Amino acid sequence: MPSSKHIPAIRSTTILAAMAFTLTLATQAQTNSLPDAPTPSTAGLASLSPQPDLTFFTADPLQQSTSQPPAQNPAPPSLSDLGLTPDQTKADPDAQARLDRRTHMLKIHQKLGLLTTIPIAAACISSAGATPDRNSYGNTTSRDVHVGIAGLAIGMYGATAYYAIRAPRIPDSGPARGGIKIHKYLIWIHAPGMILTPILGTMAFNDIAGGHKPGGIEQYHSAVALTTAIAYAGSIVAVSWPIHMPFTGSK
Repeated sequence: MPSSKHIPAIRSTTILAAMAFTLTLATQAQTNSLPDAPTPSTAGLASLSPQPDLTFFTADPLQQSTSQPPAQNPAPPSLSDLGLTPDQTKADPDAQARLDRRTHMLKIHQKLGLLTTIPIAAACISSAGATPDRNSYGNTTSRDVHVGIAGLAIGMYGATAYYAIRAPRIPDSGPARGGIKIHKYLIWIHAPGMILTPILGTMAFNDIAGGHKPGGIEQYHSAVALTTAIAYAGSIVAVSWPIHMPFTGSK
């Protein structure tokens, strides 16, 4: 029986032997699981080695340049591609002349309209000294000045309206919008007012000169004249400023 001093040595030897046996079994198991290495062959090496493409070096450069046509830019779309017929794209000299004439006449209408504001304002101011004395046609100078200025205003107003009325119409132009529509609405106020104002003024003058106080429609001569002047000024403002009212259908 081994002594106690030999027990550690035996135990160490047993452990080393077990470790060596285990390492041997593991090495054997790993060796059996690995497949055999493939044997290299000439065909295999040829398939694995890359083959250079010598076509670029052997082909004729001139032949390559002629075989491929150069890229061309695509043609832009024509008017027919957009669905427009030749009749629709053909120039219309008559329509262009009509448009030019309308533009020219409306420019004159605008200039005359602005100038007409001067005699209208002067007629309103000079009306203060145009009232005759009772039973007398005295103070004729102030009255004549007022009548002359008012006649000039009416004449210039008529010329302004002429250029607007005689301007050629553009077919299919659609209804008026925005300030133009307001401008046309106000015509129904200041146009009748320009006709009624001198008539009512003459009637009121005759009544006062005859010793009668104007009691009929002629007593509204001043009110009609003032309303006419305000409506006329409003029609100018409507086309001068970008006014857009909800009821005008403006953009």
